[in-house]
Amino acid sequence: MFPMLTELMNYSQQTIRAARYVGQGFTITLSHVNRLPITIQYPYEKLITSDRFRGRIHFEFDKCIACEVCVRVCPIDLPVVDWKFESNIRKKRLFNYSIDFGICIFCGNCVEYCPTNCLSMTEEYELSTYDRHELNHNQIALGRLPTSVIDDYTIRTISNSPQIKKI
Repeated sequence: MFPMLTELMNYSQQTIRAARYVGQGFTITLSHVNRLPITIQYPYEKLITSDRFRGRIHFEFDKCIACEVCVRVCPIDLPVVDWKFESNIRKKRLFNYSIDFGICIFCGNCVEYCPTNCLSMTEEYELSTYDRHELNHNQIALGRLPTSVIDDYTIRTISNSPQIKKI
């Protein structure tokens, strides 16, 4: 008789424990009911990027002195710098500068160590394309002025920071 009574006690304890776990899960579910959704309807709504966001690299051809510091500090030796030494003026003349964004890891070392500040990171993050070769940008494509998400009137911009409620 006692073994049957202990089995009944174990069963009732397990039932109470299971009900407690279900109740805890249900309270968590109910706590999420009052929260607002954080889904963003992407093509029509875009996030405003943070200040230190690393997007497409902007290049200013006139400022570059072809020192190749950006190539030396890049972990994958990515920027391709073509130059020729002009002996009459004793300076390097830059012919071509290109970066392949299909390989770039957006570490920002080239921007940080550039002595003339001819490189900068923009807030552009829409670099997708169907052809891999279109990601190889030369100095003309890199020199294109960045488009700002805030300036586009057709898109509703959403702040990336959480909203603080004032009581």
